[in-house]
Parts: sequence; C-alpha cells; structure tokens
Amino acid sequence: MAFPLGKGEFAAICPIYGGEIEWGKELIDIILANAAQFTRFEELGLSKNALDLGFFQLKWYSLGYLAGILLGYWYLTKLIAQPGSPMARRHADDFIFYATLGIILGGRLGYILFYNPSIMANPADIFKVWQGGMSLHGGTLGVILAIWWMTRKEKLSFLRFCDYIAVVIPFGLLLVRLANFINGELWGRETDVAWAIIFPGGGEVARHPSQLYEAGLEGIVYFIILSLMFWKTDARYQPGKLLGAGLLVYGLSRFFVEFFRQPDVGLENLSWGLTMGQTLTVPMLILGIYLVFTAKSRRVRVEPVAGDKSVA
Repeated sequence: MAFPLGKGEFAAICPIYGGEIEWGKELIDIILANAAQFTRFEELGLSKNALDLGFFQLKWYSLGYLAGILLGYWYLTKLIAQPGSPMARRHADDFIFYATLGIILGGRLGYILFYNPSIMANPADIFKVWQGGMSLHGGTLGVILAIWWMTRKEKLSFLRFCDYIAVVIPFGLLLVRLANFINGELWGRETDVAWAIIFPGGGEVARHPSQLYEAGLEGIVYFIILSLMFWKTDARYQPGKLLGAGLLVYGLSRFFVEFFRQPDVGLENLSWGLTMGQTLTVPMLILGIYLVFTAKSRRVRVEPVAGDKSVA
C-alpha cells in the first residue's frame, strides 16, 4: 500500500519539495503520508474474468447478471410454492425469458438515455453490453414492462405478480454491485476513511468503495426486509405492498449511497442539487409510499393459480 513515488523521487520532479518553499514541502509530505495508508485497487489481485480459457472469457459482470437471474428464479419457485401464489410454476418458467430481455434491453437503453447519450453517435456501441454501461432504473422499467405484458396475456394480477418478483430482485442487485467493484468501476467520491481505495482511472486519490455500500444495502438489507415481510407477515395478500416496500428500500438505499458515489461524467452538478441517480429514485419513492399505504385497501381473497403447461 505504498505511494508509487518516494520522497527522493518526488523531489527530483517537483522543485517545491526541495525546501525552498517550506509550505509546499509540508503539503507534499502530508499527501505522501495519506496516500501511503490507503489500499490500491491493484493490490487486491482481482481479475475482471471469472473464467479465462484463452479462447473463452467469462466476465464477472456477465456472471453477476446470469447468477442473479438463476438465483432469483430458484427463490421464486420457493415463494410460489406457498398458498395463494398469483402464478403457477409455468408462469415463472416463462417469465425468466421475458425478464432477461427486459433487464438487458431496458438496462442498456436506460443507461444511454439517462447517463450517456453520446453512445448514440456510434450505434454499434449500443449492443456492447459486455463492456458495461447498464442502468438499474432502466432494467427495472424493462422488467415491469415484461410483467405487464405477461400478466395481461395470461390474465394474472399485475400487482401481486410484481410483489413476488420484488422479493427475488436483491440477488441480482447484490451480485452486479459486487461485479462493479471487481471491475473497479462506479467508484465513490474522494475520502480519507480507513477503508478507502485508490481505484485505477480515479486519479491518485482514495475513494469510497461505494459499490460495496450498494451491495450491502440494495442486496443484503433489501433481501432481509422483503423476505421477512413475505414469510412473517401477510404482506403478500395485500397487492402492491411488497412491491412498494421494495421500491422504498431500494430508493432510500440508492439515494443515500449517491452521497458517497462519484457522479457520472457530465452529470456532476445538476441544477436542482441532486445527482441523476437520486433524481431517478424520487418517482420510485413516491410510488413506493403510495403502494405501501394503500395496500390494505386492496386486500382480496386470493386463489392459487394452477397448471404446469408452458404458455410460451
């Protein structure tokens, strides 16, 4: 965890360190001392490849999405096995395909529209999702559209379907945020906290590992709260309550972490005082509050949905 230049080397390239300007020497001493106490990202020994066979490489980023979808599906099958499920196993099986499309298309288009419109100048780059650049807000909209289409087609309850999907989402959130950290991307703002990290591309300054903050809040805390609500309360019989709770937990978590996360280039100083991430969570928070506080009035007698034939 050492600064790349020693004092002697620094003196050779920086005249004010020679002693002629005392305050300059003192300032640089402070910078060198502080830089030496922080971990450099390269020292963690992390690779962007989860699997590298030479002819084939599997990125952690791709694996995060894939594993998140598979774990989410596994947990969904446990949830729908309980009394009063709004869908049958066949619906869950088919939904995975539509949800995957929604995540990829919505996430990519959301990133381009909300964060990086310049990609439109080179249309071929739109499809390079393996290089990163996905918006969770866009992916969420994509999944919601997939749910809307499927529930309309199969005549299922839209809100109750969303409730169950909301409970399984944290698997993907956790794994993708961990992949962001492994990739050394989406790092946080400058800081001097003991666990700060000097990320490549982030300059010679220590930063918050905000990806891990998001993984903890959006993944672990979200999972605990929504799972407790599903298994220990009657929330799943109040259409929209679990969805609303999920929107609130995610929205509050993201809004909070944005204070530590470095804003995207070009979006550092929005005129209304919020980051783009915070701005996009405001509608989620408003909708979440509405759904939670009106859920009890929508409580209805629910009947299980039977059938095992694929509808695809």
